[in-house]
Amino acid sequence: MIKQYLQITKPKIILGNLISVIGGFLLAAKGQIDYTLLLVTLIGVSLMVASGCVFNNFIDRDIDQKMERTKNRILVKKLISPKASLIYATILGIIGFSLLYLAANPLVMWLAIMGFIVYVGIYSLYMKRKTVHSTLIGSLSGSAPPVIGYCAVSNQFDIGALILLLIFSLWQMPHSYAIAIFHLKDYQTASIPVLPVKHGISVTKHHIILYIIGFMLATLMLTLSGYTGYKYLITAASISLWWLGMALQGYKSSNDDKAWARKLFIFSIIAITSLSVMMSVDCMVPASHGLISCCW
Repeated sequence: MIKQYLQITKPKIILGNLISVIGGFLLAAKGQIDYTLLLVTLIGVSLMVASGCVFNNFIDRDIDQKMERTKNRILVKKLISPKASLIYATILGIIGFSLLYLAANPLVMWLAIMGFIVYVGIYSLYMKRKTVHSTLIGSLSGSAPPVIGYCAVSNQFDIGALILLLIFSLWQMPHSYAIAIFHLKDYQTASIPVLPVKHGISVTKHHIILYIIGFMLATLMLTLSGYTGYKYLITAASISLWWLGMALQGYKSSNDDKAWARKLFIFSIIAITSLSVMMSVDCMVPASHGLISCCW
């Protein structure tokens, strides 16, 4: 039973979000790390994301049973009752939000609440089933964890927080579109109006290219705005160009779009993880004569 309650929180999603939280936190910390605050922030975000995922599983249980990749989820197989899942999700959320408020600061709690409302209320409950623009709305909630990590330290929503919001929102788009392409039949079966279902794979490829270019520009802004050093800049530029090159290969792989999209998806995870690490270790710290790089 414990295993089932753990699985319904989508641990892999939680882990991915925690990596971005650490990236945002260490970027703002500039080498001066409050480990207690970091731990509390990680736990709070973990509980918040877990709560959102359980609510999402509850909301999507009717369409999950139609898709091959989700037909074995806990609620679909009725291993946990819907009522129990709602209680569980509510408890996780209350503890997570309270922890962020009491042990971090009110700003991160409100950021977490806004991300939660966007994901559960706007995306999962309504837009996912109604419009292709649901992916864009969902990307806003996906960008909340690194911003929360950053604001846990800074206690303000500044240019650095805004850049992180842009980076992670723009990253989510090609990442999500790649998933939609290699799981196209599932989305068609469940009548979920993602872009490749409504407008075709070719149009989706054009959008992927544009969002990766936007992502590339956003990643460079961290260095141009003085938040990171040149090691981060080189890494960000290299990753973005490589990802763009992979995306452009999609125009030559029309006979095997599924394999191409899967590769693009895998690289998207490598890309955002690498950037999270580099913004952590190549931040910029104040010095008496300008800024110096902080590399650990």
